[in-house]
Amino acid sequence: MKHLVAVYGTLKRGRNNSHILRGARFVGTDWMPELSLYHLGPYPGAIEEPSPGVRVEVYAVTDTMLKTLDELEDFFPERPQSSLYIRQTMDTRHGSAWVYIYNRPVKTIQRLRSGSW
Repeated sequence: MKHLVAVYGTLKRGRNNSHILRGARFVGTDWMPELSLYHLGPYPGAIEEPSPGVRVEVYAVTDTMLKTLDELEDFFPERPQSSLYIRQTMDTRHGSAWVYIYNRPVKTIQRLRSGSW
């Protein structure tokens, strides 16, 4: 396991995409006040925007798992501007972790004040 990834939506334990992280090592949870969470229908999107915080779960994953997560999140490393999410590193209490940041405007989208989806 060589990467840490912080997830906040359908990849969290018990959610519909959590099976993708089967075999990953659960590291712990954190609260990230540098993010805001938005309701995108069947899944959430986080953007870099101060808030009371977003609850994340942090996992240690392999290169192969990270590539699978990139595919799920429509992140294209070779053309990030056209990606639905951008993958970037952010500090967590467990160390620096990859976080998928929503890459579209959120002006008309409902913000989730609770910070949890």
